[in-house]
Amino acid sequence: MTFLRIVGLTAALALVATPVFAQQFAAGDISVEKPWARATPKGAAVGVGYMTIRNKGAVADRLTGGSADFANAVEVHEMSTKGGVMTMRPLVDGLEIPPNGAVTLAPSSYHLMFQGLKRQLAKGETVKATLTFQHAGDVPVEFAVGGLGAMGPAGANSPAAEPMKGMKMD
Repeated sequence: MTFLRIVGLTAALALVATPVFAQQFAAGDISVEKPWARATPKGAAVGVGYMTIRNKGAVADRLTGGSADFANAVEVHEMSTKGGVMTMRPLVDGLEIPPNGAVTLAPSSYHLMFQGLKRQLAKGETVKATLTFQHAGDVPVEFAVGGLGAMGPAGANSPAAEPMKGMKMD
Protein backbone atom coordinates (compact mmCIF):
# COMPACT_ATOMS: atom_id res chain seq x y z
CA MET A 1 0.00 0.00 0.00
CA THR A 2 1.41 3.36 -0.91
CA PHE A 3 2.05 6.11 1.60
CA LEU A 4 -0.77 8.27 0.21
CA ARG A 5 -3.27 5.41 0.46
CA ILE A 6 -2.26 4.78 4.08
CA VAL A 7 -2.65 8.49 4.92
CA GLY A 8 -6.03 8.61 3.14
CA LEU A 9 -7.28 5.47 4.90
CA THR A 10 -6.12 6.79 8.27
CA ALA A 11 -7.90 10.12 7.69
CA ALA A 12 -11.11 8.37 6.62
CA LEU A 13 -11.07 6.13 9.71
CA ALA A 14 -10.47 9.15 11.95
CA LEU A 15 -13.49 10.93 10.48
CA VAL A 16 -15.71 7.91 11.04
CA ALA A 17 -14.48 7.35 14.63
CA THR A 18 -14.55 10.99 15.74
CA PRO A 19 -18.33 11.24 16.44
CA VAL A 20 -18.11 8.32 18.89
CA PHE A 21 -15.28 9.89 20.88
CA ALA A 22 -16.37 13.55 20.60
CA GLN A 23 -19.96 13.04 21.71
CA GLN A 24 -20.59 15.99 24.04
CA PHE A 25 -23.66 18.05 24.95
CA ALA A 26 -23.67 21.26 26.99
CA ALA A 27 -25.72 24.00 28.63
CA GLY A 28 -24.32 26.75 30.81
CA ASP A 29 -21.37 25.44 32.82
CA ILE A 30 -22.45 21.80 32.43
CA SER A 31 -21.21 19.43 29.73
CA VAL A 32 -22.31 15.82 29.26
CA GLU A 33 -19.71 13.56 27.65
CA LYS A 34 -20.07 10.19 25.94
CA PRO A 35 -23.62 9.30 27.03
CA TRP A 36 -24.45 5.67 26.40
CA ALA A 37 -27.14 3.17 27.36
CA ARG A 38 -27.46 -0.58 27.36
CA ALA A 39 -29.75 -2.47 25.02
CA THR A 40 -32.72 -3.96 26.84
CA PRO A 41 -34.08 -7.49 26.55
CA LYS A 42 -37.60 -8.13 25.30
CA GLY A 43 -40.15 -7.28 27.99
CA ALA A 44 -37.81 -5.18 30.15
CA ALA A 45 -39.53 -2.31 31.96
CA VAL A 46 -36.35 -0.38 32.76
CA GLY A 47 -33.11 0.64 31.07
CA VAL A 48 -29.91 2.34 32.20
CA GLY A 49 -27.83 5.26 30.98
CA TYR A 50 -24.28 6.37 31.75
CA MET A 51 -22.01 9.35 31.00
CA THR A 52 -19.53 11.80 32.47
CA ILE A 53 -20.84 15.18 33.59
CA ARG A 54 -18.43 18.12 33.93
CA ASN A 55 -19.14 21.36 35.74
CA LYS A 56 -16.86 24.20 34.58
CA GLY A 57 -18.54 26.69 36.90
CA ALA A 58 -17.61 28.00 40.34
CA VAL A 59 -20.91 26.79 41.88
CA ALA A 60 -22.12 23.20 42.31
CA ASP A 61 -25.00 22.08 40.13
CA ARG A 62 -27.31 19.10 40.58
CA LEU A 63 -28.63 16.52 38.12
CA THR A 64 -32.23 16.03 39.25
CA GLY A 65 -33.61 13.72 36.56
CA GLY A 66 -34.92 14.16 33.07
CA SER A 67 -37.33 12.95 30.44
CA ALA A 68 -37.30 10.72 27.37
CA ASP A 69 -39.93 9.86 24.79
CA PHE A 70 -39.01 6.15 25.12
CA ALA A 71 -39.62 6.00 28.92
CA ASN A 72 -42.19 7.24 31.44
CA ALA A 73 -39.51 8.69 33.74
CA VAL A 74 -35.77 9.33 33.95
CA GLU A 75 -34.40 9.04 37.49
CA VAL A 76 -30.93 9.35 39.02
CA HIS A 77 -29.91 6.20 40.95
CA GLU A 78 -26.93 4.99 42.95
CA MET A 79 -25.69 1.42 43.15
CA SER A 80 -23.40 0.35 45.99
CA THR A 81 -22.16 -2.81 47.67
CA LYS A 82 -22.23 -3.28 51.44
CA GLY A 83 -21.47 -6.57 53.15
CA GLY A 84 -21.38 -8.34 49.81
CA VAL A 85 -24.92 -7.22 48.92
CA MET A 86 -25.44 -4.86 46.02
CA THR A 87 -28.16 -2.26 46.59
CA MET A 88 -29.71 0.33 44.31
CA ARG A 89 -31.61 3.41 45.39
CA PRO A 90 -33.00 6.53 43.72
CA LEU A 91 -31.31 9.81 44.62
CA VAL A 92 -34.47 11.79 45.31
CA ASP A 93 -32.48 15.02 45.80
CA GLY A 94 -30.43 14.39 42.66
CA LEU A 95 -26.69 14.07 42.16
CA GLU A 96 -24.36 16.96 42.96
CA ILE A 97 -21.86 17.93 40.27
CA PRO A 98 -19.08 19.78 42.15
CA PRO A 99 -17.76 23.15 40.98
CA ASN A 100 -14.83 22.79 38.57
CA GLY A 101 -15.29 19.02 38.83
CA ALA A 102 -16.83 15.97 37.22
CA VAL A 103 -18.95 12.95 38.10
CA THR A 104 -19.00 9.76 36.07
CA LEU A 105 -22.15 7.67 35.87
CA ALA A 106 -20.97 4.09 35.26
CA PRO A 107 -22.00 0.47 35.85
CA SER A 108 -22.11 -0.45 39.58
CA SER A 109 -22.19 3.25 40.55
CA TYR A 110 -24.34 6.28 39.75
CA HIS A 111 -26.58 5.84 36.70
CA LEU A 112 -29.76 7.02 35.06
CA MET A 113 -32.71 4.68 35.32
CA PHE A 114 -35.14 4.84 32.41
CA GLN A 115 -38.38 3.77 34.14
CA GLY A 116 -41.44 2.41 32.33
CA LEU A 117 -39.87 1.75 28.94
CA LYS A 118 -42.32 2.33 26.10
CA ARG A 119 -40.12 0.24 23.78
CA GLN A 120 -36.94 -1.76 23.98
CA LEU A 121 -33.56 -0.12 23.38
CA ALA A 122 -31.68 -1.81 20.54
CA LYS A 123 -27.92 -2.12 20.16
CA GLY A 124 -26.58 0.31 17.57
CA GLU A 125 -29.37 2.88 17.79
CA THR A 126 -29.23 6.37 19.28
CA VAL A 127 -31.97 7.51 21.66
CA LYS A 128 -32.71 11.06 22.75
CA ALA A 129 -33.42 12.26 26.28
CA THR A 130 -33.32 15.54 28.16
CA LEU A 131 -31.40 15.81 31.43
CA THR A 132 -32.53 18.35 34.01
CA PHE A 133 -30.04 20.29 36.13
CA GLN A 134 -30.85 22.61 39.02
CA HIS A 135 -28.90 25.57 37.58
CA ALA A 136 -28.02 24.72 33.96
CA GLY A 137 -31.61 23.72 33.18
CA ASP A 138 -32.44 21.18 30.48
CA VAL A 139 -29.71 19.56 28.41
CA PRO A 140 -30.79 17.54 25.34
CA VAL A 141 -28.60 14.41 25.07
CA GLU A 142 -28.28 11.50 22.65
CA PHE A 143 -27.39 8.09 24.08
CA ALA A 144 -25.54 5.58 21.91
CA VAL A 145 -27.01 2.16 22.73
CA GLY A 146 -24.48 -0.63 23.32
CA GLY A 147 -25.01 -4.34 23.86
CA LEU A 148 -27.08 -5.96 26.63
CA GLY A 149 -24.16 -6.38 29.04
CA ALA A 150 -21.93 -3.56 27.80
CA MET A 151 -19.63 -2.10 30.45
CA GLY A 152 -18.74 1.06 28.51
CA PRO A 153 -19.51 3.05 25.37
CA ALA A 154 -19.30 1.11 22.11
CA GLY A 155 -15.75 -0.07 21.54
CA ALA A 156 -14.46 1.10 24.95
CA ASN A 157 -14.72 -2.04 27.09
CA SER A 158 -15.54 -5.69 27.01
CA PRO A 159 -19.22 -6.59 26.62
CA ALA A 160 -19.12 -8.69 29.80
CA ALA A 161 -22.35 -8.60 31.75
CA GLU A 162 -22.51 -6.59 34.93
CA PRO A 163 -22.71 -8.89 37.96
CA MET A 164 -26.19 -8.60 39.45
CA LYS A 165 -26.11 -11.51 41.91
CA GLY A 166 -27.36 -10.47 45.33
CA MET A 167 -28.78 -7.13 44.18
CA LYS A 168 -31.46 -5.67 46.42
CA MET A 169 -33.84 -2.90 45.31
CA ASP A 170 -34.63 -0.23 47.95
